[in-house]
Amino acid sequence: MKQTNRTFTWKNRLKYWFDNRMSKGSLGFIRLLIAASVLLAILVAGLIILLNFNEEGETASVFWDSIATVINAWMPSFEDGSPGYVILMSVVAIAGVLFTSVLIGIVTSAIETKIENLKQGNSLVLEKGHTVILGFYPGEYTLLSELILAAAGSPACVVIAEDMDREEMEQNIAENVAAPKNFRIICRTADITDPASLEKCSVETCKTIIVSPADDMRTVKAVLAVSILLAEKGVPEISVNALVSNSAYIFPQSAAEANNITTLETNSILAKMIAHSCTQTGLSETFREVFNFEGSEFYLADIAGINGLTFEDLLLRTDNATPAGVLRGGEVTLNPPPGFVFNDTDRVLVFAEESDSAKLVSAADNSTVPAAADIRTTDDRTDTVIIGYNETLPVLLRELPENVSHVYLAGQSADGPEKEELERIAAGRGLHLDHIYEDPRSEEALCGIARMAEHIVILNDHEKDAEEADMEAIFLLMRLRDIRKRFDLSFNITVEMQRERNQKLAGRGDATDFLVTSSMSSLILARLAESPELRSVFREILSNKGNELYLKSVSQMRLQGRHTVRDLRRIMLQHGYLLIGHLDADKNSRFDLPLGEVITLKEEDCLIVLGDK
Repeated sequence: MKQTNRTFTWKNRLKYWFDNRMSKGSLGFIRLLIAASVLLAILVAGLIILLNFNEEGETASVFWDSIATVINAWMPSFEDGSPGYVILMSVVAIAGVLFTSVLIGIVTSAIETKIENLKQGNSLVLEKGHTVILGFYPGEYTLLSELILAAAGSPACVVIAEDMDREEMEQNIAENVAAPKNFRIICRTADITDPASLEKCSVETCKTIIVSPADDMRTVKAVLAVSILLAEKGVPEISVNALVSNSAYIFPQSAAEANNITTLETNSILAKMIAHSCTQTGLSETFREVFNFEGSEFYLADIAGINGLTFEDLLLRTDNATPAGVLRGGEVTLNPPPGFVFNDTDRVLVFAEESDSAKLVSAADNSTVPAAADIRTTDDRTDTVIIGYNETLPVLLRELPENVSHVYLAGQSADGPEKEELERIAAGRGLHLDHIYEDPRSEEALCGIARMAEHIVILNDHEKDAEEADMEAIFLLMRLRDIRKRFDLSFNITVEMQRERNQKLAGRGDATDFLVTSSMSSLILARLAESPELRSVFREILSNKGNELYLKSVSQMRLQGRHTVRDLRRIMLQHGYLLIGHLDADKNSRFDLPLGEVITLKEEDCLIVLGDK
């Protein structure tokens, strides 16, 4: 193909040069404007001198008058000089008016642009020791609330990054979160999956990074982006905490250790909570108590005088706190054997309201403790109905308590690999599995379901929009409550929700437990970020192996009557459990019970315990 030679005129080249200068922004245009003003002033001054219009004025003063006229845009009068002098100076003055107007416009525009950038949250954060939260969802504020509680009145700063307008984020937060003066919240508009965009958050000087709950793909991208940025900044030791819903997105151990990444799978965690909560109403609130920063918490405490004591001795002599484990050799052991012997260098894991509240009472106070009663748990079998389907159902079936013998699945597909997998899991657990093929939204089907079992679980549809899925769950809940009231039934209901604000709309009815995915995820994330030394403890409590939280029925354990807290601690320890609280018939829970307090246990009460079976 023949190429033609294209020629450019000087006008084209001048326009091209001017466009390039203008594209460099306001500063380049201001420089060009100043240069043009000075050149015009010099040119006019030269003409005045050359044409001898300056009369008696000195050469230097002519140049100065010309420059001053451009700057001040001052029009000369007839008395200032000859007609030629006045005419040329008038040209300079008119040019000065033009230049000044343009300059004011440029400066005003630059200031407005800067203010707009500040409003959009594009400026660099200059903080140290702050917490960075990647991701923000209007309506979900549990994570922020927990970080405020964790600060406990000390100065703290949180930087929130999300690809949305800064003013919108700040307005949502201000309307829903009461941040004290010691707690500063800074919002920045950023693409959390882009390392370059995250630089404005000053991640290299923060203490920890939290990836707010989102879809797995975005969460993984955000973790990778911030890990790359931390590696570039030379601070890979800063921890990155995230939750994913699918185990396929859990980071391999070597990559997680190299980049100090902590990821947990929410599907299995929430399924486990639902499985235990559906037969133990009130357990979801126990999980909240353990993982939030309000009330009792897990602490590593230094308790004087523990050298030579066994774990059983310490448990029966510690007041204002419940010993739950030991830190030795950099590792925390949860619920050690009763005969475990402490030494002076050990730190004690306690469950208490304050880190320094544990008090070791004298051995004499323990001398009257009676022998533990012979506890024989009853084998009351119970049935459960699960309405709905999502990917957590297989895990839920595996985690159902041993006393659940019969499970009805409503709203399930009659065919397909999902059904085969569920039946295989049920067979392995010894569960009798039945499918209800009627539409669970119909009145007739719901009335039948309500009479089938003592426990009903409503699973959230993760394939639908969160708002739509939550509303479907709320309507099912309302109709089941109505049926329970009309026919005087006594089943309890466990509801899985995706948004915390939707759970508040449903209200709390009798014998109803709510498990909110985003809320529980935020509690766990806040704990992982603020208590890195206890990550292994939280991992064990949330995993399917090791020590877990349980509600033990007083009637099934035959413990009705009056007991001291010390007695109950010893009794539960002999059966492998740590007593950490009491749940009465009205579902009111108490933790950190005084060692000498006498409790009258009723058949409807439950003991909140930690154990591995």
